[in-house]
Amino acid sequence: MDTLVELLMLAVAAAVVNNFVFTYFLGICSYLGVSKRVDMAVGMGMAVTFVMAIAGMLTWALNNLVLLPSSPLGLDLSFVRYIVFIFVIAGAVQLVEMYIRKFHPPLYKAFGIFLPLITTNCAILGACLLVDLQSDRFSWAAVGMMGMTKAVVYNVAAGLGYTIAIVLMATIREELEFADVPKPLQGAGITLLIAAILAMAFQGFAGMAG
Repeated sequence: MDTLVELLMLAVAAAVVNNFVFTYFLGICSYLGVSKRVDMAVGMGMAVTFVMAIAGMLTWALNNLVLLPSSPLGLDLSFVRYIVFIFVIAGAVQLVEMYIRKFHPPLYKAFGIFLPLITTNCAILGACLLVDLQSDRFSWAAVGMMGMTKAVVYNVAAGLGYTIAIVLMATIREELEFADVPKPLQGAGITLLIAAILAMAFQGFAGMAG
């Protein structure tokens, strides 16, 4: 029971309290670029969540079983972890891109350049690196297989937090099409103001879930 509560608190912290968009300001490029329509925002959010989950699991495994000195190999390969993480993320993005191109061509066309740019989405790399930095909570040596479980829960929750952020923005921007926005604020101006207001609203969750 305590383990389930811990995982739940971890998920709430990653998705809401420490939302990657509103707290860490990561993934802003696609957040602003693909948040014009709700359907596109949901698709991008799910794609980012999937890539985060796969990348989080694989990078955790590679880091703890291969790259760190405490790994079974006993080699210190931590200096190449950034390169390894980027290759893992790029591979996961390719899987998502091939799937969407084959089964959802309109969505693939709507995403445009932003879909392959998930490879360089700093939110995904940031999630993998944050798990790495919290090695005392997620490492194999400290908590065994529970380390991978926590890493996956953290990354999936972070992806869902990104989805919440981009869908909220898309919902508001769709309504703005019928609003009388002052000319100087039209376009990027009003979008950045909304993003700032949402970020301030999410600061109300600060301190929750540890």
